[in-house]
Amino acid sequence: MSAAKIPDISKYLTRLPHIWCSGCGNGIVVGAMLRSLEKLNLEQSQVAVVSGIGCSGRAGTYLNLCGFQPTHGRALAFATGVKLGNPKLHVIVLAGDGDTLSIGGNHFIHACRRNIDVTLVLFNNSSYGMTGGQHAPTTPEGYKTTTTPYGNIDGNFDAVDLAKSSGATYIARSTIYHASQLSDLIAKGISHKGFSVIEAMTICPTQYGRMNKLGGAVEMMETLRKDAVSAKKAAGMDTDALKEKLLTGELYVKEGATEYTEAVQNVIAKAQKRRAQ
Repeated sequence: MSAAKIPDISKYLTRLPHIWCSGCGNGIVVGAMLRSLEKLNLEQSQVAVVSGIGCSGRAGTYLNLCGFQPTHGRALAFATGVKLGNPKLHVIVLAGDGDTLSIGGNHFIHACRRNIDVTLVLFNNSSYGMTGGQHAPTTPEGYKTTTTPYGNIDGNFDAVDLAKSSGATYIARSTIYHASQLSDLIAKGISHKGFSVIEAMTICPTQYGRMNKLGGAVEMMETLRKDAVSAKKAAGMDTDALKEKLLTGELYVKEGATEYTEAVQNVIAKAQKRRAQ
């Protein structure tokens, strides 16, 4: 049996080595995203990447792709402008859980509501890694961070539930342990016509892992493997068996919904027609 061909993603990269901590999962997420571009046979000129602020936001600086890094929490707002300016582009947002669901929460909700054809790859490491390991909107109750040394008392967001209730039309989740699946889901999100959210469960051994005695990178990835259960398999499991489990795969897909850039173009056409009368 011949070995599977490894996609060549070198054309999408511009600067290495990266500055992420040893054991950080962000590089795996970026690699999965780039392999999805190769699977779809997309050239650099067809893609624009908007990155957030924080550990995951550094991803854009290593990519040979057009794009930029706006202010904290505004990645989706700027991505909306990019897509409206050039609807032919595949616009991809790389942003963390804190950036997207805290200061950027308002923009996240409205990007979902508008169903704009943008793909969000949401890096979720349950904390703010770059700025000191503070608790984030995704930090589970009881877990320690530098700002919750006695355990987090806030309820945590489920990004999937929030995206679905806000109107996103493609929602999926995977982990850095399941890198091949993650790449496939990102490719499907890019191909989907509408707002796509792919939650990438990643790890921060340096801050979050150390504070909660979760072990090093290998142990934390093994935990992701044990906790993950595919949506298809979960359909045949009872509620008790799914407690504390992490659903992965395609979690919600809605086809045929009105896409925002097309709706805007229709309004422009109506206005131009009326002006010409």
